[in-house]
Amino acid sequence: MPADFFIDSPRNMVFSKAAGQLSHADVLDHMDRLQNHPAFLPAFNQLLDFRQVTSVTLSSRQVAELAKRTIFGPTSRRAFAVSADWQFGLARMFGAYREIQGETGIVVFREIKECLDWLSLSSEPDHGLFVNLRPAEQVVPDGTLSRTPDRTARRFKS
Repeated sequence: MPADFFIDSPRNMVFSKAAGQLSHADVLDHMDRLQNHPAFLPAFNQLLDFRQVTSVTLSSRQVAELAKRTIFGPTSRRAFAVSADWQFGLARMFGAYREIQGETGIVVFREIKECLDWLSLSSEPDHGLFVNLRPAEQVVPDGTLSRTPDRTARRFKS
């Protein structure tokens, strides 16, 4: 799946990451899985890493629709890490819609270090923790399917 998360309950954190092409259905799926996860609490903070997203198939109406869903609490801190102007714009649009709903803690950053500092975190999460992260297949100009190499790390036994 092109979007995955893991929950770090001791730190009251949700780490979300997306890669490749991201669709409206992918975002809905991510939100539903997170909201229904037994370890999730709305008071948690969140780091959303969208730096590896290459494209999205979301309309501005769909962004507004997604922002109407309340998953996190009004005092949660949510930091979006982006690498492109269009990612910044979409994340800010989502944040503005959430602010109308009373959630004022969404900030978009271009540098991961700024996200970490704002969330009082010392380092990025281990990318191996996103065990289900696989970018979606994409059609390339010659009409064939392309897939970003699977960089999913093995699960670590505790």
